[in-house]
Parts: sequence; structure tokens; C-alpha cells
Amino acid sequence: MSKHLLPIFLSGIVCVLPASANDIDQYVSESRMLVQEFSESLKRELQRGMKAGGPVYAIGVCNVNAPQISAELGNEHDWQVGRTSLRIRNPGNSPDDWERHTLETFEERLLSGEKPTDIEYFEVVQQDGDKVFRYMKAIPTAELCESCHGSSLDQAVKERLRDLYPMDRARGYRAGDIRGAFTFAKSLPAEVPADIDE
Repeated sequence: MSKHLLPIFLSGIVCVLPASANDIDQYVSESRMLVQEFSESLKRELQRGMKAGGPVYAIGVCNVNAPQISAELGNEHDWQVGRTSLRIRNPGNSPDDWERHTLETFEERLLSGEKPTDIEYFEVVQQDGDKVFRYMKAIPTAELCESCHGSSLDQAVKERLRDLYPMDRARGYRAGDIRGAFTFAKSLPAEVPADIDE
């Protein structure tokens, strides 16, 4: 098995499929580019929101703009693009089995001393009859995030979250925690080699 892949066996995902190192490198590079583009776009929007009206206003910006950014990136680059977490705010971002397992592994890696900014994972899986490249990158909690995701939230923030996210579980984070992850998937063409050529 390729050094680039680690096996995960979950419901709905039959097995890990090897691909050539060059193919994997290409998809990893694309994923990392998408992470940077997604995170920078979202950060810009949140900073504008904070400047315009503080955390309460920024929550509304995130509610509307984050899904738009995700959809636009996915359409532009032909990837499935999103964010997920073990403690979600938006039920639409709930992790599937593969994502949940990967997030749990991220927490273990964090506890073992790995820096959250370095934590990522990728593999090629057989999913619903197709070969799919999947990638996740941890989202570290920054100090700024604590105003909407921390333990001590302003009452107005709590009320805004209650209005927009009545099932919110994305609280209690501290700087340095893993708040969630960017998650990407791409169906691979049939001609992607099944044998490793290293």
C-alpha cells in the first residue's frame, strides 16, 4: 500500500484504493490551494462583519456567506467543498462516517502534540461504485473565534445563535483547539491508475 494512504473501513466506503504518487500529489496540491482560498475568503468576510457590527453581525455574515463561498469554490474547481466538525453549528455540515473518523483522528493527533495548523489527511476510497479522492484539513480555533465559539459568550451573541442555529453545539472552544475541518472530495476519472508506480 502506498505511503500516501492509510486504510479506513467504514459503512458505505468499501476500501482504500491506491493511486500513483503523481496523481495523489496533484489532488493534495489542489486541496491545499482550495483550503487557502476558502479560509482567506471566509476570513475576509468575517473581518468585514466584525468591523461592521461586531460578533452578532458577523454571525449573520457567516450564516449567509460561508455556504456561498463553499458552493462557488466547488463549482469553479469541480470539487465537493465544505466544512464539518464533531460539534456542529449548522446541521447541514454534519460529518459523514469518513469525516467523523478523520476528525476523531485529528483530535488524537492534537493530543499527541501535533500542531493543529499541520494536521491534514487524504486518501482514495471506493465510494458508491466510484473512486473518490478525499481530503480534510483541521481548522484551528483562533482567539478571534472565541467571541462566537468560546465558553463565555455575550448575551446578544447567544440570542443571535439561538435564532440562526437552534441546534448549535459549536461552543466551548479555546484557542488552539480543533474547531472542525475543511473537507473536500473529487470523483476520479476511470483512467487514474490503480497500481502504484514509485
